[in-house]
Amino acid sequence: MDPELLEQIAAAGRERSHAVAARADRPSQRRCAQDSNARAWVSAPASRMQLRETDDGTGPLHFSGYATVYERGYEMWDWYGPYTEIVSAGAGARSLARSDLDVPLVLQHSSLRRIARTTNGTLTLSEDDTGLLTDAPALDRDDEDVRYIAPKLRAELIDEMSFMFRIISGQWAPDYTEYRINEYDIHRGDVAIVGYGANPWTAGAGLRGKNDVLEVVRSLDDAAARVALAALRSRLEPPASTSRSASPVRADGELLLSFV
Repeated sequence: MDPELLEQIAAAGRERSHAVAARADRPSQRRCAQDSNARAWVSAPASRMQLRETDDGTGPLHFSGYATVYERGYEMWDWYGPYTEIVSAGAGARSLARSDLDVPLVLQHSSLRRIARTTNGTLTLSEDDTGLLTDAPALDRDDEDVRYIAPKLRAELIDEMSFMFRIISGQWAPDYTEYRINEYDIHRGDVAIVGYGANPWTAGAGLRGKNDVLEVVRSLDDAAARVALAALRSRLEPPASTSRSASPVRADGELLLSFV
């Protein structure tokens, strides 16, 4: 890693250690770049996506992919500078075990652009050694959003994923240069096929033909990021140089919204 960036991370960790009240506190602002106006999405490294179809080109399409990858660090920023974030293996186990789990597969984190959903049996979410696996085995070809996204996947115009969730518990490293998400809740969040990600692990991703594999990451589109940031900023105070600002965390300790 670049020595200058390493020093930035170390300096940010020192400042964060004075500003954050306890290691379990959430980052007071999550974004993917140094620019304070940067989007709040994060990408998942080295994941895979597939779009399968019948040989005669009729019938449903079968989509699968990883909305996030576990135990792989990626760079994030908050008010105090850069840090590394990691999603722990099994972080979604309790949420995914809910009998009433309600999660749609959407385009660009748009709630109305749903192409599958857990509640009607068209979407299955599970965890494995890689991460959060999304499986939608029977996408309707006649659905306008499916017709829209399928050729873009085949043409390598779209090759990334994301998910929306709440942070239930997390932990700062002793030097505040790394934040680990230990548990998230995806109920009434989403998994999404999106335009852009932030993590360099996914270079070279693309759909190359029938049944071929796409390497995908998680991200957040511009419109959703603006909405999320506006909601969070309305609850936050500008940070003081030596005191921690208010965090977008409810009284019960849950982060309101996270797009990763």
